[in-house]
Amino acid sequence: MAAAQSKRTVRATLRVAEPPAAYARRPRIVADTTVLAAAVFGEEEAAQAVALLQGRLAAAPHLVDFEMTNVAVMKVRRARLPQEAVATALAAYGALVIERHGIDPAAALTLALRYRLTAYDAVYLWLAERLEAPLATFDATLARAAQAHLAGGTGAAG
Repeated sequence: MAAAQSKRTVRATLRVAEPPAAYARRPRIVADTTVLAAAVFGEEEAAQAVALLQGRLAAAPHLVDFEMTNVAVMKVRRARLPQEAVATALAAYGALVIERHGIDPAAALTLALRYRLTAYDAVYLWLAERLEAPLATFDATLARAAQAHLAGGTGAAG
């Protein structure tokens, strides 16, 4: 009984593991598929996309993996790029550190209707607002909506 009693008097030690300070200095950015695809598929805007992502923590909704796979399919079908080259680019995408987030469908619907966006684009806008992070895109329609909504302070959507 004495052994059991002495175990109860031993207090647990609180331990906190912290990432290196470099992680704390990586500002978050919501990067849509146009930015990620430009970077990994070496599109015309690749240099801009890579420079923007450098030193930042990319965030995206969970659907980003499906969107990137669709871009890959279209590269093979429409651009007639070799499947092997596209698969290599997808492997590079898979190596990127991207925070993936669930979405709020009702809030995305509100934003899609308000700014005449696709549901896909609206979730990126919703996520940028939710994370209080900038939104990076090469899509002019989404960029205008983001400027109006995020910079214009039109309020939270959910």
